[in-house]
Amino acid sequence: MNEANHIREEEQESLPDHAVKNDWQAMVEKLSYKGIVHNIPYLSFLVFLCVLYITNSQRTIQTQRVLNKKNEELKELRWKYMDIKSQLMSAGMETEIIRNAAHLGLKPMMLPAYRIETEEKNIVSK
Repeated sequence: MNEANHIREEEQESLPDHAVKNDWQAMVEKLSYKGIVHNIPYLSFLVFLCVLYITNSQRTIQTQRVLNKKNEELKELRWKYMDIKSQLMSAGMETEIIRNAAHLGLKPMMLPAYRIETEEKNIVSK
């Protein structure tokens, strides 16, 4: 009985080598022409996923470039707005208006403005 147990232990020790050999043969069989033909649906699905992933990456990069371009344009327009706003604020000052009107020959009034009023009865309407 002791010898039978010893033989079984030797067989069990040799099984891993045999199992590795069978795994290698199974791997080669999967990579052979027959294995590839049987796995065409799976391989086509993997190719489809790869194409989808690449397309999605390219679209994301393109969208990010457009977004960066629009952000730069927005910054530039914001600076233009602030510049024009400050110029308009300074142009609305009384001294600036007097200086610009002097080129046209206009002078500021020395007397305060007054209103001319007329009676409505004197106006003839047709």
